[in-house]
Amino acid sequence: MDGSETDFNLKVVLVSFKQCLTEDGEVLLDHYIASWKGLVSLGAIFSFISKDVVSKLQIMEYLRNSPQREHYTSLQSMVAYEVDNKLVDIDRHSRSHYPNSGCRTVLRLHRALHWLQLFLEGLRTSSENAHTSTLCSDAYSATLAAYHSWIVRQAVTVAFCALPTRKVFLEAMNMGSSEQAVEMLGEALPFIEHVYDISQKLYADHSLLDLP
Repeated sequence: MDGSETDFNLKVVLVSFKQCLTEDGEVLLDHYIASWKGLVSLGAIFSFISKDVVSKLQIMEYLRNSPQREHYTSLQSMVAYEVDNKLVDIDRHSRSHYPNSGCRTVLRLHRALHWLQLFLEGLRTSSENAHTSTLCSDAYSATLAAYHSWIVRQAVTVAFCALPTRKVFLEAMNMGSSEQAVEMLGEALPFIEHVYDISQKLYADHSLLDLP
């Protein structure tokens, strides 16, 4: 691992989720994208979602650099723009006309964020010798598994088997000792939960949680 990768550790990623939120509760998309890019760069633990996440991040970066980029500053402005201009496939039974809409794309990241939230909470509260594979699997079963095919679920389950113990994982994430890592998770998780809760309510208010 080179120096730049070592510097960009899980602590940096967790702190960046705090920067997603404005005082008014807006979720800034540039910081949201940066947080996910950091997670993907951290390696094995996120490998089972990294390919899908990377493709979604590319879509969001395209929208942030498009002529309509002013509408994609925050999650709230994006939802308002796409809903008002009928750029979202709200009818899940119709043929998809906007497969790369920002709302649909962020919804996939939002679902993955719920997995991350539950996994990190399990990591924070479990014993030192707990198996990361079990924590990951439990969080996956409660979140992303419902949206994946049987084949994908089996592949993910196999991938989890190769994950290290909690102690080894925390050391690999460059957050100091296990105690320091747990403290950092305790400080950062409320911000991740806040980003998730705000996004969940926004999508629910606009009937966007089941976008095809």
